[in-house]
Amino acid sequence: MPLLDHPDAKAFLLHWGEMGTQWGVNRSVSQVHALLYLSDHPLPADEIVDQLGLARSNVSTALKELQSYAIVRRVHVEGDRRDHFVAETDLWEMLTRIAAERKRREIDPTIALLNDLAQRLAKDESCPPHVRERITRMHEFMSTLGNWYEQVNKLPKSTLIALMKLGNKIARFIPTGKSKD
Repeated sequence: MPLLDHPDAKAFLLHWGEMGTQWGVNRSVSQVHALLYLSDHPLPADEIVDQLGLARSNVSTALKELQSYAIVRRVHVEGDRRDHFVAETDLWEMLTRIAAERKRREIDPTIALLNDLAQRLAKDESCPPHVRERITRMHEFMSTLGNWYEQVNKLPKSTLIALMKLGNKIARFIPTGKSKD
């Protein structure tokens, strides 16, 4: 029985595709990822095309995008000359790879731009003070976020899991103040 003939597998795939659009990812990319994630064996591109009913070009583009995030990789199957693809199934590994790539694509360029702007505005007397202050604060905030990510990213997976399970209980270890900047 093809994987997507099972209603719950199909429901997952459709939902994952829909959620992808909410996360800023093309629906086809998300559906290809969902199919590979659920599959118990490597799939060649033509089988992905057949199962999802997508154009070959969409599948090819999706596979390239997923490989750029390092959550799908190309593998070779003995006796078959076609490339096959598998998804990362370790959810923590998938999360850290996606976070790293999104940081590289989205956060790092923003920090770089804000740094340049903050340096220029520090010397620009014609700039309204509130603009200078807000851009400088945004730069400090984004830099702090980037530094926090780098520190957390170095933690062992077991520590990350423990921190996540602690949830808001972690707050009791942190001195509190009144400000919520």
